[in-house]
Amino acid sequence: MPVPPTAPRSDSTPRRRRRSRALGFAALAVSLLMAVPTAQTAFGEEARDSQEIQAVPGGGDLGPNVHVFDPSTPDIQGKVDEIFRKQESAQFGLDRHALLFKPGTYDDINAQIGFYTSIAGLGLHPNDTTFNGDVTVDAGWFDGNATQNFWRSAENLTLNPVNGTNRWAVSQAAPFRRMHVKGGLNLAPDGYGWASGGYIADSKIDGEVGPYSQQQWYTRDSSVGGWTNGVWNMTFSGVEGAPANSFPEPPYTTLDTTPISREKPFLYLDGDDYKVFVPQKRENARGVSWANGTPPGESIPLDQFYVVKEGTDAATINAAVEQGLHLLFTPGVYHIDETITIDRPGTVALGIGLATIIPDNGVTAIKVGDVDGVKLAGLLVDAGPVNSETLIEVGPENASADHAANPTSLQDVFVRIGGAGPGKATTSIVVNSDDVIIDHTWVWRADHGEGWGWETNRADYGVRVNGDDVLATGLFVEHFNKYDVEWYGERGRTIFFQNEKAYDAPNQEAIQNGDTKGYAAYRVDDSVEQHEGWGMGSYCYYNVDPTIVQEHGFKAPVKPGVKFHHLIVVSLGGNGQFEHVINDIGAPTSGTETVPSQVVNFP
Repeated sequence: MPVPPTAPRSDSTPRRRRRSRALGFAALAVSLLMAVPTAQTAFGEEARDSQEIQAVPGGGDLGPNVHVFDPSTPDIQGKVDEIFRKQESAQFGLDRHALLFKPGTYDDINAQIGFYTSIAGLGLHPNDTTFNGDVTVDAGWFDGNATQNFWRSAENLTLNPVNGTNRWAVSQAAPFRRMHVKGGLNLAPDGYGWASGGYIADSKIDGEVGPYSQQQWYTRDSSVGGWTNGVWNMTFSGVEGAPANSFPEPPYTTLDTTPISREKPFLYLDGDDYKVFVPQKRENARGVSWANGTPPGESIPLDQFYVVKEGTDAATINAAVEQGLHLLFTPGVYHIDETITIDRPGTVALGIGLATIIPDNGVTAIKVGDVDGVKLAGLLVDAGPVNSETLIEVGPENASADHAANPTSLQDVFVRIGGAGPGKATTSIVVNSDDVIIDHTWVWRADHGEGWGWETNRADYGVRVNGDDVLATGLFVEHFNKYDVEWYGERGRTIFFQNEKAYDAPNQEAIQNGDTKGYAAYRVDDSVEQHEGWGMGSYCYYNVDPTIVQEHGFKAPVKPGVKFHHLIVVSLGGNGQFEHVINDIGAPTSGTETVPSQVVNFP
């Protein structure tokens, strides 16, 4: 069988040709030409005859799973409580909800947020929508353990917490964005049970943030009144009030600025009209983007979006993109039988309420062309039972255009293989384009739920980066059968990486990688000359066979331009062991307790 273009390379395989910045002017000319919708897909295949496609309308209502409130809405608390009761423990359920609050002040609110529920203000500024109350996540449904509080979000609100501190006890895939908390923020569940790490961006917390039992956390371009503690890995970039860089005791990795960032697009109301605000790229950002009012960006009216609702097929979605429409996925589960292709520069594909895309027949769920400024945000891609070679592809193989001025971004784009049912995918996300921003992703091969097991939800590779100058801020990738992250592109950077190796490896032989014991969680190819990472951790919990030995968490070429700052590997409860942190450097983890092993810098 021929090797597919996304098949893994050996360490010695030459990477694709390097990009020449001299291509920039040619790429710009191509981008300008492509700004007009074409009858070509992102990968050069002939699109269906436009004569056969009925025009797709833009705009319209937001569907039954979007719940819009204003301060005069009766019994807001009752409606919010009703949705929470349905969603509190529905970890692999099918319902999706968005709770949207019009500008104004809401008194005596405690909005508890369960699975597949997003809450957001509809103002252009977070202070436009104020709760004299709380937006709460706790872990009562799981006996005080917050390690499975996934798939929910809070955005664009101001909170005056009732007791002075808001509780947001979450783990992966639960972003807290563009929030203003006029008080403190507690990231631990009631009783200070386990919690395994999360993400804050573009938020202002006037008081102190208390992670308490959170094992790791990443905060970007924000402002905090203080930070109480750290367990293994607390990482900050561009955060006013962040603790000083001090890894490993306490375990703080602090960068003064974030080199490149662009905040996530968001839905808001301009009078009675819905629009989507798309913030501009920031360089060397520090603090919130909205401190001085509305940040630079573009407002796009809803009538320039195709509003995708449950039951919509991929053919209709693709027709909308070909017509020149952006995409707004309302809360729902979308089964598709062909790839969603986005090849128009600047296209926004925004999901709300954890909109979920499932490829039913082994196709790639989403392909983005090698074009400027596509924004994928707020989407969960759930692998189907037929193996997909890839689930998300950004750019075709050997993409080479320069997108430094207007990069494509993936923000709160999550991937799941198994858990909700059998699912398989060889590689979850492949980034071929240059200059891509990956801002908060959780790419997860399930370790619990339904349809999981070493071969049942087989998924060998999590994220593969072939493009140059790709930046990842908040990279969570877990449990893959082989490499969780592989990096072939030049000048790649990762700020914060969280990983667990696959729990369910049956024995040492199952993970053996030639002469190497196990596959690294994060591998930089031997061909790479420049790469850098900050605040990165890998953890093992081989509970099926606790005698398994993992040679290292990280693997990289020893070259002057390849640098890592503040790496950690941890053996959870002594279930399995790391012999080293990176390559053959770093002390082993050992014993029957949870044991960390640190190496401060590489090389």
